[in-house]
Amino acid sequence: MPRQRIAEFGVDSVQVLAEDGTVDRELAPDLSDERLREAYRQMKRSRRLDERAIALQRRGELGTYAPAIGQEAAQVGSALALADEDWMVPSFRESAAFLTRGASPHALLWYAMGMEEGAEIPDENRDMPPAVPVGTQPLHAAGIGWGQELEGEDAATLTYFGDGATSEGDVYEAMNVAGVFDAHVVFLCQNNRYAISTPRAQQTRTETLAQKAVAAGIEGVQVDGNDLLGVYGVVSDALERARAGDPVFVEALTYRLSMHTTSDNPAVYRTEEEEAEWGRRGPVERFEAYLREEGVLDDETVARIDEEIEAELADAIERAKAGEADVDPADMFEFAYADPPRSVERQREAFERGE
Repeated sequence: MPRQRIAEFGVDSVQVLAEDGTVDRELAPDLSDERLREAYRQMKRSRRLDERAIALQRRGELGTYAPAIGQEAAQVGSALALADEDWMVPSFRESAAFLTRGASPHALLWYAMGMEEGAEIPDENRDMPPAVPVGTQPLHAAGIGWGQELEGEDAATLTYFGDGATSEGDVYEAMNVAGVFDAHVVFLCQNNRYAISTPRAQQTRTETLAQKAVAAGIEGVQVDGNDLLGVYGVVSDALERARAGDPVFVEALTYRLSMHTTSDNPAVYRTEEEEAEWGRRGPVERFEAYLREEGVLDDETVARIDEEIEAELADAIERAKAGEADVDPADMFEFAYADPPRSVERQREAFERGE
């Protein structure tokens, strides 16, 4: 019997707002001027929070911090597409998404200061706390999305992860479960080109990361992750499909303009020329230029937004510094073992003696 091809697959790529300012009017989402200004404000707010947090960390006032600088459009655009009844399942770099979903800046700073109160999610918010292990959170999202399907909810779950996480088996397993059981999940991969220091070319030979969805039997689509309009439109469509039990994988092409975390030195593994090139393609600058061209922003409005952000963050930093953890440090010995071994008991006793 001759060899026959039995299946064909493809991946669509979407860009609404190009780097040169060109706009595809047919694909542009219908957003009011107020909504567009809010998206801009959230992007600027996230960037300034990250810049202030890096400065605090350098002064020893903050622990390790993972900035989202350069990825604001991917996060804000997608978070704005969520409805209140939808769930958000983040990784560890989603400061912009958290802010867009209503998190307080001081809470994000608390978390970076080692205070778990900063990761506490209000009961009315359908958000999960940050997840530091790489690639684990899509499994949680698949479970939530499966529950939404079983309960017949008109809601979906959006989970974030990076390009490096697609090399983890957990991510494929989550997509496979979602595809089999019609889980209401949108898998959003922020492909920022580096898994810490490992470039994308050393992670996979696939032409796109979106095509990894093919093996799970779900749709994969690629979008310019520095194009807020494109991200919002693609994720909005994906969420609609997911609410009907048709999960989607979205690959958002972006670039981490800062370090992986404040313990990282990107100069070791990438060039200044590369960083400068991507800096010229930055999401905040591109979106601001578009809004000015459309008459949605002007100098006065930008200045007012900047002043409001600076005042808010100054207050948030003071509040974060004044915060105190409502925990007993000895509690760290309580939750690792059901029956602590003698070695742990000795550590507890030494800790309580102040040794």
